[in-house]
Amino acid sequence: MSSTPFNVADHVARITLNRPEKLNAFNREMALELQSRLDSCARDASIKVVLITGAGRAFSAGQDLSEICNAENPGIGKILSELYNPIIHKITSLNKPVVAAINGIAAGAGANIALSCDICVASKSASFIQAFSKIGLIPDSGGTFFLPRLVGWQKASALMMLSEKVTAAEAMQMGMIYKFFEDEVFESSVNEICIQLANMPATGLAYTKRALQASFHNSLHNQLIEEDELQQQAAGSPEFAQRVRAFVKK
Repeated sequence: MSSTPFNVADHVARITLNRPEKLNAFNREMALELQSRLDSCARDASIKVVLITGAGRAFSAGQDLSEICNAENPGIGKILSELYNPIIHKITSLNKPVVAAINGIAAGAGANIALSCDICVASKSASFIQAFSKIGLIPDSGGTFFLPRLVGWQKASALMMLSEKVTAAEAMQMGMIYKFFEDEVFESSVNEICIQLANMPATGLAYTKRALQASFHNSLHNQLIEEDELQQQAAGSPEFAQRVRAFVKK
């Protein structure tokens, strides 16, 4: 059985983290398979949106600690450089929107993979926790990069050091996620978001993602230049011309 089942419908690729008996905790196999799925999404031009979610009652509980305790464990450094860091790079560099649908607990690296996605939504019963400090580690998988930018330095520092659980409602209120939905409409609401994105001009979305990424390190002056260049490229796309003609006709 695949640890990351993958299917494509209506130009949306759905990747499901699938170790429900372990709360979808990552082992080497699942991390490498997720990398492979993301590579497939990058190559397939028919895919417009990527959705990542979890099976069962969790999104992901983070690293499977039993693998770390294994005598053949390659060490934390290799786990990060070979497994988690490539996942974050692939999500953030993918030229398509990536939606994280948090269906349950998102802990540790699982939470930070979710936060690296372009749009993060959750079911009302879902929750987030930076669980690293409880076992004497620091947040990884981009957590120290993304969380302060989403919720502010003080909030991020406290959440990481105290390992406080954050409900979906609290996460939305503090800007950690885009929205939460009642459990009974969660799946349909996520599908609506993905279909809406899939029907948007893909070039504009790709350039929007690139501009947002650039804003993390650009000065205002350089960001204005970045916007200028990307806007010119977007305006030269066939999608822009088609949409403008349709708008004018209305």
